[in-house]
Amino acid sequence: CKNFMVMRGHKNAVLDLHWTADGSQIISASPDKTVRAWDVDTGKQIKKMAEHSSFVNSCCPSRRGPPLVVSGSDDGTSKLWDLRQKGAIQTFPDKYQITAVSFSDASDKIFTGGIYNDVKVWDIRKGEVTMTLEGHQDMITSMQLSPDGSYLLTNGMDNKLCIWDMRPYAPQNRCVKIFEGHQHNFEKNLLKCSWSPDGSKVTAGSADRMVYIWD
Repeated sequence: CKNFMVMRGHKNAVLDLHWTADGSQIISASPDKTVRAWDVDTGKQIKKMAEHSSFVNSCCPSRRGPPLVVSGSDDGTSKLWDLRQKGAIQTFPDKYQITAVSFSDASDKIFTGGIYNDVKVWDIRKGEVTMTLEGHQDMITSMQLSPDGSYLLTNGMDNKLCIWDMRPYAPQNRCVKIFEGHQHNFEKNLLKCSWSPDGSKVTAGSADRMVYIWD
């Protein structure tokens, strides 16, 4: 089939990209230190977010509420952007590189993961970490919230895929399921993970050239 459209503008590889909830825009992240928003109908860049000082590894648009985007970078920060405003509206500093980010279902929290093995839950209003999810033994390469917003899926270089219960009154041990079988290797690629639309299955990329699916 033919390409429907080509969006040009990044000066380096595109490491992550997502559709916005209404399907009108695509958000992309790149080692060129930028996050960009693209109009799906015209293919034109409509916003360039360029306040990170190193590679941008991950981005995620909010599901509901204002048109927000969170990005995670090798500069050790996650930044919150409002697509209607100029510049980042909030910065969440960390000690180490951020390799994966996501929003909570209500878009009042962000989840960040990096080379420190843990997932941090940030309260956007307070600007502080309210919870740390411990379970991976190596760097986190990807994360995605479940379709119903209750669970967070994370992929780690420890060759584990974890599901975390993110509901407000969940038990203290929030890791409810661990899947194994896929592989990471010396290339240390940021392998992705994803939910099926109905939330019944999860999938992950693997260094052995396979795609793994778990029920």
